[in-house]
Amino acid sequence: MKDQNHNAKAVLFNRTGGADVLELHDIKMPEPADNEVLLHVKSVGLNRADIMYRMGIFAESPVFPAKLGYEAAGVVEKAGEQWKTTFKKGDMVNVLPAFSLHDYATYGDFIVVPGYSVQRYPEKLSFDEAAALWTSYLATYGMLVDAGNIKQSDFVIINAASSSTGLAAIQMVNYCGGISIALTTSPRKKERLLAAGAKYVVDTSDTEFGKKILAITNGHGADIILDPVTGKNFNQLVQTIAVNGKVFIYGVLSLEQAIFPSLPVLIKTPTIRGYSTGEVLANPEKLSRAVEYINKGISAGMLKPIIDRTFTLEEIALAHGYMETNAQFGKVVVNP
Repeated sequence: MKDQNHNAKAVLFNRTGGADVLELHDIKMPEPADNEVLLHVKSVGLNRADIMYRMGIFAESPVFPAKLGYEAAGVVEKAGEQWKTTFKKGDMVNVLPAFSLHDYATYGDFIVVPGYSVQRYPEKLSFDEAAALWTSYLATYGMLVDAGNIKQSDFVIINAASSSTGLAAIQMVNYCGGISIALTTSPRKKERLLAAGAKYVVDTSDTEFGKKILAITNGHGADIILDPVTGKNFNQLVQTIAVNGKVFIYGVLSLEQAIFPSLPVLIKTPTIRGYSTGEVLANPEKLSRAVEYINKGISAGMLKPIIDRTFTLEEIALAHGYMETNAQFGKVVVNP
């Protein structure tokens, strides 16, 4: 382990705003408390929530100097007293996004995290893939399996399908035996989405994309819709839901107001609700089932994070800026 007198590195910011508020600092080498584990970070997974927190539009407001990051993968450097029998120096682990950014963060080269958030993962994953795992796959598990009760041959619409969570959802739908309909605003991503496992791809820049979805489903409509966008297409999207279908809103990428389709909702009686991974993370029994389910999917070769691009820790502002272009196909990762 590094000499404890040496510094570690951490990304901090002192005001909300654009990616340029992020600064890399030398900090005192962290020391784990009894309930914590010190990790030597190899990869950090970036999430949309990181950007929202940085901008001050997240569920929590930053407390300055503020830290960032929910996901990481690396090796155990030192375990606190409560975790010494569970983790040993050199264990390869990743981090569940199960803490407040007021207390812990993952943007750094040596970090302390609560012991309960540290997980061993299937060895077939690289550090980059392991750092890209939990946020996306827990969200898709929660919506599709836990809350959605997906069944064999269910039609599932996946909006913003080229995002890390969208690609995880395509894999999860296939793993569950469903039929995925990937939505994108970029026709050039169609072949990549098909190669990633999507059964169908629909371009939502087509003003009548809803008719294409209904044609694909032979008029049945989608049994489940996963939508992190809402915005101007929400009206037409919800009109493609099947009778008694489920619509999960897990983000608001569009700044445009959504129009609520009152008549189709009255006729089809779908469930339309917001979703947060907290529903799984805050429930130990659900979380245990989710972790087991996802690990089995990885071992079976059905689930595997797709990495779009990597940056260095010194390039963290560039990494955030790149994410905000929405040009990525999969997960953006930082390598300290």
